[in-house]
Amino acid sequence: MRGKRKKKGMPNQGNAASLKTQGGHGQVFQKDMELEFLIEDMGVEGQGIGKAGGIIFFVKDAVLGDRVLVKVMKMKKNYGYARLIKILEPSPYRTEPCCPYARQCGGCQIQALDYSQQLKFKENKVRNNLMRIGGFSLEDEIWHPILGMDEPFNYRNKAQFPIGKDKDGRIVIGFYAARSHRIIPNRKCFLGMEMEATEQILQYVVSYLEENGVSVYDEATGEGLVRHLLIRYGYATKEVMACIIVNGKFLPYEERLAEKLQAVEGMAGIVLNVNEEKTNVILGQETRCIWGKGYITDYIGGVKYQISPLSFYQVNPVQTEKLYQKVLEYAGLTGEEVVWDLYCGIGTISLFLAQRAKWIYGVEVVEPAIEDARRNAEINGIENVEFFVGKAEEVLPEFYERGAEADSGMVHPDVIVVDPPRKGCDEKCLETIVKMEPERVVYVSCDSATLARDLKYLCKEGYEVGEIQGVDMFAQTVHVETVVMLSHKKPDSVINVKVEFGEGEGKVPLDNIAKRAEAYKPKERVTYKMIKGYIEAKYGFKVHTAYIAEVKRDLGLPMYDAPNAVEKLKQPRKHPTAEKVEAIKDALKHFEVI
Repeated sequence: MRGKRKKKGMPNQGNAASLKTQGGHGQVFQKDMELEFLIEDMGVEGQGIGKAGGIIFFVKDAVLGDRVLVKVMKMKKNYGYARLIKILEPSPYRTEPCCPYARQCGGCQIQALDYSQQLKFKENKVRNNLMRIGGFSLEDEIWHPILGMDEPFNYRNKAQFPIGKDKDGRIVIGFYAARSHRIIPNRKCFLGMEMEATEQILQYVVSYLEENGVSVYDEATGEGLVRHLLIRYGYATKEVMACIIVNGKFLPYEERLAEKLQAVEGMAGIVLNVNEEKTNVILGQETRCIWGKGYITDYIGGVKYQISPLSFYQVNPVQTEKLYQKVLEYAGLTGEEVVWDLYCGIGTISLFLAQRAKWIYGVEVVEPAIEDARRNAEINGIENVEFFVGKAEEVLPEFYERGAEADSGMVHPDVIVVDPPRKGCDEKCLETIVKMEPERVVYVSCDSATLARDLKYLCKEGYEVGEIQGVDMFAQTVHVETVVMLSHKKPDSVINVKVEFGEGEGKVPLDNIAKRAEAYKPKERVTYKMIKGYIEAKYGFKVHTAYIAEVKRDLGLPMYDAPNAVEKLKQPRKHPTAEKVEAIKDALKHFEVI
């Protein structure tokens, strides 16, 4: 007889691992049980880790060295989660958070941990991920101490505030509670710069909403107008921008809001951003300037940048300059190198490196970001850069396939810099990096787990890790930036051969050496550029690279392998005329290719 179907949402009674777990010596742990233990370690998300009866427990808000009283909340097969009830003996590393909402807010996971210990925690996080995920044995000479902050508060140049209503229908503005979208009313974030200006802006926005009866967005229903407030600051320029994100095309009485916000010192622009999607994504793609400029300006190491609401721009300007200086150092630029900068955003790294490179190619999938990058190059008078819109994993293989025979710096760069999002590099992008054979790869990462995975791939394909540098860009949080320099592996062994030149027994005559060198001297590599130049000079017309490739294929000449060639062209490729075919064959004969 069939058993009764288990009701949806009921735990599986046949497997009670989620309800209770047996530890050592037969001890059983179950929900709501109270325990005491010492916090011996910290997890990657900043939770304290302690043991009871051989079972590991994760405890939010506990720090290394605390002795705690906890209540078990959930049990898994080999570990559990517990809630902190009381700190019985505080850790010597525990500090009093300056923010009264530190435990509630999801922004600062480790504000209760002494800053020197925060840096050790982050170093260990990166090192452990590289060892456990990447399989690296990290020698001390390639590992550099993390670059910490002189002042680990008031460093963020961007703040995002959700706007909603509380259970009594009053407007609230603040930050989301940890692991939820419940808004904690808080107008004073200790990580943000220009705290006084921020509080002013928040006050003006709330009073405008209340005085004019403007509705706020409800995530549950998708109704209401005003969703978020985004504020950006220029660290060097002291400029301020306020961006109101709305679920609609217009903001009622927007001139009244603009009039209020103009009073804030440094206010450079007030912008409306349209996001009508029912989504957790904060910004939409459409923006409109209500007053002033639609951007602010700022500087990194002497390079000027225009930053719009949609621009990706590192949130910690002081540490960003340290980070980019490290990228520049690891790139080893002397002024003669060709560099690809993948996931380039608004061109911050590209333009920073362009001051010391021969040429920079930048790639970014967000079209407005590339528009910003080109504008930033123009306002700085930087001409040795070129930017492309598209996914790095699509653009890079396309250029490799298109120019693999042209022997150009685009296809065989000296350095490739990657600064991908948290998910890391696409494997196709990594494959193409390996095929392009740059002398060095500089990898900038905001997630050491995906960094470890990608480094493992690159090191299997002929590269080795030469330098590792952590940079603390996000004090009071568990996040850390890492820069890694990779280079081609050196030969495993070297054979030394001693040769004597001259006349006599056992010596090699110099005349013979010269003759043999001339006989075996390799022919100069014939590039598409040479062929095209010859044809234009002799026949007076130009031929496309694709035409030369087609003629070579028809003649059965060897071609470079291009495994990442696109399967389908966006437009049908034209074929060369008979006149151009003959011109190409003539050029191939001239250069002794045929």
